[in-house]
Amino acid sequence: MEQTSAPASSASATSSASSTQTSPKSTTTSPSATAGVRPSISARIRWSPLRRIAASLTLKLVVLVGIFVALPVVLYWQFESADRQMRELVTRAIQDRSGLIADALRPALKETDTTLPLALNHELAKYGSDGTVLKLMFQPAAERESGRFYFVASAPTIHGDAVAAELDELGNRGILQRLSEACRWDATDEIRYRQADGTVELLTSIIPIVARGGCWVLTSTHATSDFLNTSIGRPYWETHEIRLAAAIYLFVAVLAFLVAFSIRLSLRRFRAVANEIVQGRIGDGAFARHNVVPELSSVADDFDKLVHDLRRVSQEIRQSAEDNAHSFKTPLATIQSALQPVRRAIPETDSRARRAIEIVDSSLARLLALVNAAQRYDISTAEMLEAPRLPIDVTQVIDEAARHFREILVSRDIRLVRRLDEGVVVRAGRGMLELVLQNVLENAIGFSPPGSAITVALTANEETAELRIDDEGPGIDPAKIDHVFERYFSSRPSDAAGNGEPVEHSGLGLWIVRRNIEALGGQVSASNRVGGGLSIVIVLPRNSHR
Repeated sequence: MEQTSAPASSASATSSASSTQTSPKSTTTSPSATAGVRPSISARIRWSPLRRIAASLTLKLVVLVGIFVALPVVLYWQFESADRQMRELVTRAIQDRSGLIADALRPALKETDTTLPLALNHELAKYGSDGTVLKLMFQPAAERESGRFYFVASAPTIHGDAVAAELDELGNRGILQRLSEACRWDATDEIRYRQADGTVELLTSIIPIVARGGCWVLTSTHATSDFLNTSIGRPYWETHEIRLAAAIYLFVAVLAFLVAFSIRLSLRRFRAVANEIVQGRIGDGAFARHNVVPELSSVADDFDKLVHDLRRVSQEIRQSAEDNAHSFKTPLATIQSALQPVRRAIPETDSRARRAIEIVDSSLARLLALVNAAQRYDISTAEMLEAPRLPIDVTQVIDEAARHFREILVSRDIRLVRRLDEGVVVRAGRGMLELVLQNVLENAIGFSPPGSAITVALTANEETAELRIDDEGPGIDPAKIDHVFERYFSSRPSDAAGNGEPVEHSGLGLWIVRRNIEALGGQVSASNRVGGGLSIVIVLPRNSHR
């Protein structure tokens, strides 16, 4: 909306409003106000973006999770490669062992008369051990074309009634078909297959032995699960060691997640407690009462002590402000009372004495204004430390400030133009935004020439609220504008108090503005307007939990 407050009939400005006017362009010296709160650590430390990234706990957690995920993958492939090499070595060793058995049988087979009944079970049993099943098959030279083989011997021994079933099994597994090829090419072969129930994989080596009367074939069958704990016959991830390691790793991962989640939950609980304290809805000892992690008990106690100390300091600042104001006002009032008879006793013709009385009156008025300003600033400091952060309607605060400065604006022939979004709410302490707006407007009024205008614009989005105050004064020297929010800085020329004496200004007004805005998590900046005047922009978070 846009509103313009036109000058009214009243022509006098209230002395209390003008006496409290302070800004970096105006100057008033207040010993009490100079003892304000030191800037916070976060306001004084300026970290580079690279250092902030390096210090990020989230980044460290992401890196840790990446390592946690990548490490087992890398180790698995390394161990799987080692196991693959082991499988190759074991398989070669089995084949070599079967070849040695065949070489050992070769002399006996060359002397065997194949026209007589064969009894080689005893000979074959010499080499059967460790669960290895040996079978000896014979193909007479006359049967070479037909591919027919005779079952001669086995170790362990197979009874006669089971021979047919054994041959059927060899046929179903494709071993019998391989026997003829092995004899024809005199080459060893290897077949892997699972038992009928699918539980155990078998490795069968086929070794031909060319001897008297035909071709002998030795089959050596092994259960792959018995080979040096390797993964022969199954994927590496199915091995006992990998499954055990995976179970341990999963347990550690779940435990680490629970620890991280517990820490995060505790931090969020601390944040919620801090937010409750900021909003004034919770009493002393809140952190300790809401903490459930024993290791964080000392931290919770320290936080509670810090909150207690801040409240105590706030009360002491408020009490000190009241005591100091009373201590200064009493003698000032006494001096003012004592001047009345002196003023009446001075003859009208004694201009020098009259001049001295006017100087004393002016100095007393200035001292009283400084005492009031110091008390107000100290009380605002105490409220900034202790006052809860409540939802504040900024639009309403600006409307109230406009009514407060109406008489001053009228007396100086200055228009106040408002362009305000409705219902802009931020969280702030009682009086913090009022003091900010009062100081900024006093500063703008003090530098605005008669007939000019001050524009107050308020805009907001979901995250921030922006307040802009523009005046049509002389602005600030560009070389000094970076110092406008510093303590004791003032570019206002000395005024005359009606008696030729210069009036100093404290240079605390905009410093207090910056202090309050940064305490609310916001930012404030100043810039010269094109065509003349100063523009002050205040940005406040709308969802702050500070």
